[in-house]
Amino acid sequence: MESASNPRELAHPAPEEIRLEDVLHALADPMRLRVVHTLARSTEELSCSYFDLPVTKSTSTHHFRVLRESGVIRQVYRGTSKMNGLRRDELEALFPGLLDSVLVAMARRSGTPQGAPSAPRRG
Repeated sequence: MESASNPRELAHPAPEEIRLEDVLHALADPMRLRVVHTLARSTEELSCSYFDLPVTKSTSTHHFRVLRESGVIRQVYRGTSKMNGLRRDELEALFPGLLDSVLVAMARRSGTPQGAPSAPRRG
């Protein structure tokens, strides 16, 4: 895991450290899946406060930490806000089609449009 030397720099796993079982564990929770779905629909990073999760602040913090430590999201401080972005390209390179499949299954279950366009395919 890339270590954080500064308290405002958060540790993230390097791509070669991201494990399928950790990603699946992170995506198995409905609150974390909700965060991933929202990030997948956004073209920009979103602050933690953007998400209106029906859980306590400490539980919300836990969910974001699980997503970050599993390699699903990248978190960075911008001023006083902790910004979140989906590590879509890295996940797609490691586990082709996994993220899109999970988001499609979620959309089918909830009856809402997927709204998570795939990242542009290269080459």
